[in-house]
Amino acid sequence: MSPSLTALSVISGVVAVGSLAGFYAGARHKMDLEQWTVGGRGFGLVLVWLLMAGEVYTTFTFLGASGWAYSRGGPALYILGYQPLWAVVSFYILPQIWEVGRKYRLQTQPDFFLLRYGSKYLSSLVALIGVVCIIPYLQLQLTGLGIIVEVASFGSIGRAPAMAIAFTVVAAFVFSSGVRGVAWASVVKDILLLFAAVFVGIAIPYIYFGGVGAMFAAVVHARPQHLLMPGATKNLGHGWYLSTVLLTSLGFYMWPQGFGAAFTAKSGNTLRRNAVVMPLYSITMPLMFCVGLAAMLVLPGLSNGDLSLLTIVRKTFPAWFLGIIGGAGALTAMVPAAIQILTAATVFVKNLYRPIVDPGLTDQQVATRAKIMVPVITLIAVGFAIYSSASLVSLLLLGYDGVTQFFPGVVLGLYWNRVTKAGVFAGLISGITIAVALVLSHRDPYMGINAGLIGLACNFSLTVVISMLTPAEKSGFEDSPIAVVSANALAASE
Repeated sequence: MSPSLTALSVISGVVAVGSLAGFYAGARHKMDLEQWTVGGRGFGLVLVWLLMAGEVYTTFTFLGASGWAYSRGGPALYILGYQPLWAVVSFYILPQIWEVGRKYRLQTQPDFFLLRYGSKYLSSLVALIGVVCIIPYLQLQLTGLGIIVEVASFGSIGRAPAMAIAFTVVAAFVFSSGVRGVAWASVVKDILLLFAAVFVGIAIPYIYFGGVGAMFAAVVHARPQHLLMPGATKNLGHGWYLSTVLLTSLGFYMWPQGFGAAFTAKSGNTLRRNAVVMPLYSITMPLMFCVGLAAMLVLPGLSNGDLSLLTIVRKTFPAWFLGIIGGAGALTAMVPAAIQILTAATVFVKNLYRPIVDPGLTDQQVATRAKIMVPVITLIAVGFAIYSSASLVSLLLLGYDGVTQFFPGVVLGLYWNRVTKAGVFAGLISGITIAVALVLSHRDPYMGINAGLIGLACNFSLTVVISMLTPAEKSGFEDSPIAVVSANALAASE
């Protein structure tokens, strides 16, 4: 067989195995709304870890990190800075979120806002922002998948046809399997991703430079400023680095799919243990940087840094091995895309369409309409992916600017009884408006600071001030989730 056919055959086989694992897991359970969205709330540590790793380590990890190391250099190191910190944030807030979700049978992030603040309009605004912010993240996955197929086929298959095929597979996967299928497909994806990252991240520097140390020495000699801030950019300096690390650390579990994943756990302690072990997965990141930096010297002048990993693998290894790496990359796109589509479809119908347009919908009707929305949302993301040229990391950061604005409403809602819906409304709108205005006017970063963090600072300040100026409101939580989680943890320790 030709090299392109060999690589594509192996990729198809890997994708088929991962998809079958997901289809099988989903077929064993009746897919009502509860099972489809939160897996019956019975996931232990392994399934929670697999599900959240499926959301965390995506095409962004596989192609975006190496691409930014190739094209931007030093600024890419923000990825190493924020990954341990979001685990710390999750250790302290996810058990409380889980406790509220278990007690009140919450299924989505807007459900939390509806219960806490008693406003369907605030909940619907959260749903709208969440769906809009998921689109660039979903676009990231589909763009990455298109790159994988294009490079693996040696250019014989374009990105648009590849993304169209991916649309069909992912939509069918989500439609039939729900969140449980996503978790089980992550088993295949994670095994291959870890293998690919470790092998390629070590092998490439040794093959071309004799070792990782020698590779860095060659980078310093050839491009002495590349590993410093702002690297190959003009404005991504130390201020941007620190503000972006803070923004992404706080916003990581404000993504609707990450927030909702907390509801699948069988206990708050499961989420604490997950926060402890999850950062171990980050070993893949510096290895991806090594591949990108090696490619910068071996393959200078690539039109898109996101092509660097697969292009140097194609140059270095036989076609069947390119197929294995491409298959791992394809699953890192499909698994998170599935949970993102599932979440966006559910949130749109349950928290935006039902309360505003058709309050009489039952949960079963919500589940049916959410499945109808699956291909619609995927087609929108495919359209953006085909006609957008943004880098994978840029797409991710764009979404972070939006979802992190939920942080004040969530954290103050958990820890401060005095916060009001008027304060959260005003803060959320101001934060989103400022971040969007700065991004669209090409002033991100602004005075060296990430635009999303500037919006978040205004959001937090306005939320607190307006909450203090408006009458106190009764919380939707009967008991403080802090007190409940503390009592449960004490009982478990005894």
